[in-house]
Amino acid sequence: MKLHHHVTREAYAPPSTRQRIFVRYLVSILIDLVVLNLCAEYWQHVQISSFSITLAAALLLQLLLQGTLVIEHRIAAWFSGRQGLSWQFLRFFSAWLVLFASKFVMLWAIDLAFGDALLFTGPLHGVVAFLAVIIAMVAAEELVEQLVRRLA
Repeated sequence: MKLHHHVTREAYAPPSTRQRIFVRYLVSILIDLVVLNLCAEYWQHVQISSFSITLAAALLLQLLLQGTLVIEHRIAAWFSGRQGLSWQFLRFFSAWLVLFASKFVMLWAIDLAFGDALLFTGPLHGVVAFLAVIIAMVAAEELVEQLVRRLA
């Protein structure tokens, strides 16, 4: 029996950390791509001019989401050594503020990068549609992550 071009005789080597991170972000970007395209196809409040714009938007949104999480975790780490109810309140309020404000930064970045090629319309000048899409993207990513964990 002949070996096919994709089969090697080398022993299996588990993926490196860099490979796992690459696959994780690639899958996340593809999930975001699917969610954006489904929203554009089935919801009148999301309008995208082309697949290329959707791909670029999925990449930009993933970068911005990860950047938001980095900032939020750094703020949480700064508060982690502080005791007391007021510090705990400030920690949660700061995290909420970063997560909330970041959505407006993302919406601004999308508008700056794509202009009329990617539009969120509807209530509050498209903010509601944008938040719904972001929530759907994060939920879909979490769903896939849970599925992968259960397959292990």
